Amino acid sequence: MRLIISRSVWQKLVVLLVAIAGFVLLYETRMFDSTSAALQSFIGHPSPGARLHFQATAYCKGTTTASGVAVRTGVAAADPQLLPVGSVLNIAVGDNRYDGVYTVMDTGPKVQGRLLDLYIWSCHEALSFGRRDVEITILRLGWNPTASSPGLIDRLFKGREARRRVPPPAAPPPAGVPPEEGDPVSDAATSGSEPAAAPAIEPASALPGDVDTAAPPSLR
Repeated sequence: MRLIISRSVWQKLVVLLVAIAGFVLLYETRMFDSTSAALQSFIGHPSPGARLHFQATAYCKGTTTASGVAVRTGVAAADPQLLPVGSVLNIAVGDNRYDGVYTVMDTGPKVQGRLLDLYIWSCHEALSFGRRDVEITILRLGWNPTASSPGLIDRLFKGREARRRVPPPAAPPPAGVPPEEGDPVSDAATSGSEPAAAPAIEPASALPGDVDTAAPPSLR
């Protein structure tokens, strides 16, 4: 009887130790991301232009983000200790449907460490998204425009500003009526000289008895 009791005590101890070990491992697994996030926040935020490996999930519920704007495609939730609200990320998921630029506008109690939660309108599509390994490139950290990656941002915005500075081509002059040939007024206007005086009109015939004193003697 005593032997049976001692065996049951040892079995209980072994089960208790296994349960404690399993709880510790589970706790460490769940707290690994938050611990690394705290260490990262102690060291400092990642610099703009850095490429980091994250994991991404998807969500579809809710109407307003933590920043106050409405949810929409291109919004991501992140740990503010790593990626402050307002950060702009280029996320490579490995799927053309989800690759692209996202803005961190939301947070969440379950989004800790190197984890992103991407908004997808369709809940069925969000569930099928699952949990994926992604690579992110930090284009801007927070709302500070000076904390931006100098490569892509300069190409996008400076190129657009340069195109805006190009003056538009001058409008062509209004089309005028071409002058008619032999028009003295138009010829004078185009040549820059005054128009010639009109020739004097002589009378068609002289009255009887009138003598033209200007005519030569042979015609009198």
